[in-house]
Amino acid sequence: MRLEIKNVSAEYSGKQIITNVNFSVADGEFVSILGESGSGKSTLLKVISGILPAARGEIFVDDEKVTKISKHFAYMPQDDLLLPWWNIMQNVCLAAKISGDLPTAEKRAKKLLEEFGLAEYKNSYPKELSGGMRQRIAFLRTALSSADIWMLDEPFAALDVITRGELQDWLLDLREKISNTVLLVTHDIEEAIYLSDKIYIIRGTPSKIVKEIKISTDYRNRQWLYEQGNLKKDIFEAIKGA
Repeated sequence: MRLEIKNVSAEYSGKQIITNVNFSVADGEFVSILGESGSGKSTLLKVISGILPAARGEIFVDDEKVTKISKHFAYMPQDDLLLPWWNIMQNVCLAAKISGDLPTAEKRAKKLLEEFGLAEYKNSYPKELSGGMRQRIAFLRTALSSADIWMLDEPFAALDVITRGELQDWLLDLREKISNTVLLVTHDIEEAIYLSDKIYIIRGTPSKIVKEIKISTDYRNRQWLYEQGNLKKDIFEAIKGA
């Protein structure tokens, strides 16, 4: 599904945090919102998701105006939020348990566990899994929602550099198996380059989109990423306003 943001602004305690944000995400596209900590990027994601209200502006999904939390969006926060007293299958089916559609969800969850390479952990508990594995489970829960647009709020921020790299590789591979539109918030330049079709850089007070960068390549791996030195430099300078 196509996502379009038109002149969106947001306020907190009477102070403008984000101003006149405009951008679009094509159907099936992976787009990153990249900026420093405190730049308002997570606030922007929550406004688009309907978790926080917009002070001004409009949000459209396939030309349908969205004004509140929508079935089109699956929001994934930084923390995995797995319930420690439930096993993995129970955790990923939590929303279905609440809505009353548990049998259908369990059937689909079993299929996704296989596709995500997590079938052997379905009866495990969160405390038995590594941080990286828990985040994979959180991604599976997001996929199980059936939402067309994934909203990822720095999902790898709390992980160590090795685990974060492994999860980025895993997500890159997963992209070949899904058709979802993805909007990722991150402060990691390499992460944005590695995963994205397009990057929007946000900065300023109040924050706004200052640059759009398209990533055109038919093949990505770590070696390709290491060779993007000039692009990293350009992005860094755009973030800093150099």
